[in-house]
Amino acid sequence: MCNNNTGDSRCISDILKVINILQCNAECPDQCLDTCDRGFLGNTVASLGLNTRPIMLYTCAGNGSPWTMPTTKENVDCTTPGVTCSSVFRVEKVDDNCATFRVLAANTDPTTSGTRPYVSTNSFFTMNLNCVCSLRCLQDTIVEGV
Repeated sequence: MCNNNTGDSRCISDILKVINILQCNAECPDQCLDTCDRGFLGNTVASLGLNTRPIMLYTCAGNGSPWTMPTTKENVDCTTPGVTCSSVFRVEKVDDNCATFRVLAANTDPTTSGTRPYVSTNSFFTMNLNCVCSLRCLQDTIVEGV
């Protein structure tokens, strides 16, 4: 079931708020399940240096495919050959039922891609969370420049 406009389905917004707080260096002293709203970044409370919980978004009309956005601010279509797009994002801000995301690009540097799979871009978008029916959290990581 997709989020609806009645305002009574806010779980996506609530989880994104938790992720945003964690990314702003909040810590959780409790051991939590390995879920999107786990109260700390990393494998344990003692994990140091991690600053991002990358996510993928799925919309109600996406037919099971993740939402994609260009990695640049140019006005391009992700279906155009040669255009670089990504389906991995970092939540930057959550206001009520809207969220602003930073597009993360795959790290192509072979010396760091194993430990830092994503790099920051200056491509952002804001989404009405009523359009999101699910999100997938990826492994917590370090993203430079955020």
